[in-house]
Amino acid sequence: MSDKKTKKIILKHLEYPSKVLIAWREAIGGNVEFRDFLIRSPYKELGIFCFAIMNDKKSRKWLLDNNYGHLLATIEGIEGKDSALVFLKKNGFDLLFHFARSADSWKDSQIWLQKKDKLLYAISLKIEYVKDEIELRNQDPHKLNP
Repeated sequence: MSDKKTKKIILKHLEYPSKVLIAWREAIGGNVEFRDFLIRSPYKELGIFCFAIMNDKKSRKWLLDNNYGHLLATIEGIEGKDSALVFLKKNGFDLLFHFARSADSWKDSQIWLQKKDKLLYAISLKIEYVKDEIELRNQDPHKLNP
């Protein structure tokens, strides 16, 4: 028997008004005013998410340290990390599981999400678009990457 104690992870409940989700979609798309609004609001985690999805390590740590590990797992699922998707599915975060897969261009999850939550579906498409744009910029031989 192991003497290691398992640390219990507490995850905050996620529930947002539609207008906040619309602001989040715009912030993900690069609207700084909406992102800053979210960071100053009671929905700070959604503003931090916008930085974390761009691979900002401090933002990812903030999500984890502030009981939003399921949002971090969603980001990692969007990035195609199987362990994150397993975590979401195993812990009953079906909506976040399909949201992550939809943003990662999985057609079955896009269809599922479109039926379950049209607004989250639209947000996942925005993330998919932003991801694709970043990838195209990174592959452009005419641009220098410092």
